Amino acid sequence: MIGKLKNAVLDSQVKKSIFRVGIPNTDRKRVLIVLGNVFLHLHPTKVRTSGVKLRYTWCAGGLSFFLFLVLTLTGVLLMFYYRPTVEGAYVDMLDLRSQVPFGIMRELHRWSAHAMVIMVMVHMFRVFMTGSYKPPREFNWAIGVILLVLTFLLSFTGYLLPWDQLAIWAITVGSNMAKATPLVGAGGPFADFLQIGGVPLIHPGDDARFMLIGAKEIGGTTLLRFYVLHCIGIPLIAAVLMAVHFWRIRKDGGISGPL
Repeated sequence: MIGKLKNAVLDSQVKKSIFRVGIPNTDRKRVLIVLGNVFLHLHPTKVRTSGVKLRYTWCAGGLSFFLFLVLTLTGVLLMFYYRPTVEGAYVDMLDLRSQVPFGIMRELHRWSAHAMVIMVMVHMFRVFMTGSYKPPREFNWAIGVILLVLTFLLSFTGYLLPWDQLAIWAITVGSNMAKATPLVGAGGPFADFLQIGGVPLIHPGDDARFMLIGAKEIGGTTLLRFYVLHCIGIPLIAAVLMAVHFWRIRKDGGISGPL
């Protein structure tokens, strides 16, 4: 009876429609499973032995991606309790620490963010030291550099959300640096050369700093802008580039071997 039930399940059309290959007991079936899976197809069907050795990869790339997933999950949970308003942001931060069940959720998000910044830099250092940026992987190295910048931007935009004195003044100092951006900063190099009829094209009302904070001074508009960038804009771009990053590793022959 049990054998007939087992055969009925294994031979059913429902099972065949989901699992097209069957038990991966041959190399061909293993390859087909990887190629036919929406997640696994981003990775190579076979990897070098060195690619799974901790002493070579340091698992820095995998840990960076894992921390991104942790941040995504905890960030979504935090969004249920946080209000990006001048009146409610700081109060909500206090409630998240003391009133909301599992108050460790906010601390887990915070420390995971610090750890992700560190692990992404460690991953970039490992790739550089092992020469994994060389042809044909130079394009993926460029994608990695962009992901590094996005990681810094995620940390920067998230810094303001607690809306305490430390956050406000840190972002004030950080955003003032944008005024020195070449060509697009009101106080940056070559800004004085961009003129039409003696009128400068770049001034404090529409330069890089203004675009970053959405106003002339840090306020409610800045908080809302940073909230949207931190929770939606930058994570979506990062997620797409991560998918491209993983796919490109496969196309370039998997994780590079030792020099």
